[in-house]
Amino acid sequence: MKIARFLILIAFIGSGVCSATLESCAQEPKSPAEEKPKAPAEARAYSGMYSFLKDGEFVQLTVEDNGSVTGFISRYGNGDSDKGAFLDQFFKTGKLEGNKLTFTTELVHGVSFDFQGTVERGGGKSPGDEAYFQRKGTLTENVSDADKKVTSRSKPVTFKMFPQDAAPAPTQRQ
Repeated sequence: MKIARFLILIAFIGSGVCSATLESCAQEPKSPAEEKPKAPAEARAYSGMYSFLKDGEFVQLTVEDNGSVTGFISRYGNGDSDKGAFLDQFFKTGKLEGNKLTFTTELVHGVSFDFQGTVERGGGKSPGDEAYFQRKGTLTENVSDADKKVTSRSKPVTFKMFPQDAAPAPTQRQ
């Protein structure tokens, strides 16, 4: 009797697997644009410090559970009044949908940035290695002059994630 129940259970489970397999086989493959969004834990792995335009400049990126993105760009000023000064530009808006990343920074000393692109695996071999993740896309620099006339320049960019050792160690609370 126990063997009969066992065989019925196996047959029942097997039929469920077969029907699930047939359903998935019958569906058309999804295009990359239709891929389901990353799970929150996987998307949070994209959080970290990435290179920016010049040596010493960086972007700090934090992915929240709901797909919103916070962070800032630390860069050297290029204007007459801030040449060589280190400036922090916080994100005004930011979003991650799947691996598609967009953000816009606040205006600082007449300059703001827009980024549209993706976050994807880079050349790093394991998590914590340099360039394990990289951001690829288009960076638009918007420069506003004294008359509030905005000039925009866009260019393709690739920003690599810094190694985890390079990031400051989190402070422990006691």
